[in-house]
Amino acid sequence: MDAYDTGSAVRHGPRDDPDALPAAEPRTGVAALSLRYQIAAAVALAVVAVTVCVHLGMTFLHVAPVNVVTKQHGTAIDDWIYPEFEQNWKLFAPNPLQQNIAVQARAEIRTRDGGTRTTGWYDLSAEDGRAIDGNLLPSHTQQNELRRAWDFFLATHTADNRPSGLRGALSESYLRRIVVMRIGREETGTVERVQVRSRTTSVPPPSWSRESVSDKPVYREVPWWAVTPADTEGVAR
Repeated sequence: MDAYDTGSAVRHGPRDDPDALPAAEPRTGVAALSLRYQIAAAVALAVVAVTVCVHLGMTFLHVAPVNVVTKQHGTAIDDWIYPEFEQNWKLFAPNPLQQNIAVQARAEIRTRDGGTRTTGWYDLSAEDGRAIDGNLLPSHTQQNELRRAWDFFLATHTADNRPSGLRGALSESYLRRIVVMRIGREETGTVERVQVRSRTTSVPPPSWSRESVSDKPVYREVPWWAVTPADTEGVAR
């Protein structure tokens, strides 16, 4: 009987007391954070939400027909959109692009012993292509950064590489910084000057077409640019 009495006491402990309060479930997610961190998380989410809304609004106004808002605040919209978020409709154009355009660059390097040497031409577009080839989820940078920088430069310069508007200097600095960062990762020493060029070749027509195009590449060279301290900021060595 004693053994049964002991077991009975175990079975009818406090957990089986009908008057006992149920145990509180542990909090998860944001609710598990302290009040201070809950406030910080709420503020961060609010900032992200506002930024996304502003970006969507700016993008809509950028692609929308000219209206009262774009006339009055066109400069602010352009400052937000260009150069990273510019939109275009070339994919749906009546005459899609039928050329391969490769952006290439070379640099003048000051070596550690005080000498100067000029690198060969780096095919930056080919490097992006190799990074994308076989990559199921290529980054936006690999796909568009260099291409959009070169398009931005062409849109703001004349055929003789002179700036044609207020954004000309911005496009030069943007393209120059990309080139300096990429060449700086490959070369030892200090990048003093850089030069950019494009190599354009026509896409061959299909075998059934009677169209004839030249297979000779066409180059467009930009004059040498001196590298500024802002161009080298953040370049990995």
